[in-house]
Amino acid sequence: MPRISEATVAAHRARQLRTLLDAARALVAEEGIEALSLAALARRVGLSRPGLYEYFRSKDDLVAAIVEEELPRWASLVEDALTDPGDLDGKVEAYIRVQLGVMTDGRHAAAVALAEHALAEPALERIRVGHAQLLRPLVKALEDGGVAEPALRAELIQGLVDTAARLAQRAPSDAETVIAATLAQATVGLR
Repeated sequence: MPRISEATVAAHRARQLRTLLDAARALVAEEGIEALSLAALARRVGLSRPGLYEYFRSKDDLVAAIVEEELPRWASLVEDALTDPGDLDGKVEAYIRVQLGVMTDGRHAAAVALAEHALAEPALERIRVGHAQLLRPLVKALEDGGVAEPALRAELIQGLVDTAARLAQRAPSDAETVIAATLAQATVGLR
């Protein structure tokens, strides 16, 4: 029986899960998505593959767990950003800026890249459910602003954000230009 390093088995499992998710994010950040596998993660943390299967049945489960862990924090940042600006343009700008900030920072970049990776449908569905939390504040702002088809418009704005994030990551020196163009495209399109 493996030794536990916490006061309870539950606390040990929670700490071990935290270690695994942190190590998986680091592996992706250092070596890219292709380097992430259960075998590579097991080697990195010094855990046997059967021991790792107690936490994740597949790479898809691992990827979904990483993304799911980030989504509540991310959703909170989006929610907070949309509470201050008064008018619709300000709310859309706040949404775009916080989303691009999160999508291009080091902590969340691994989750973003992993979410875009080819996953099996059950893992994708888990991520879609969490991703809907990110759009909710924008949909509400669009509804409150009288925008027709607010859920559709929110998805389209998110599409702009996704493209802008890829462009900003490729050319960080052009990030402000990309943000300005994204803001103009989103806000002008709402009128």
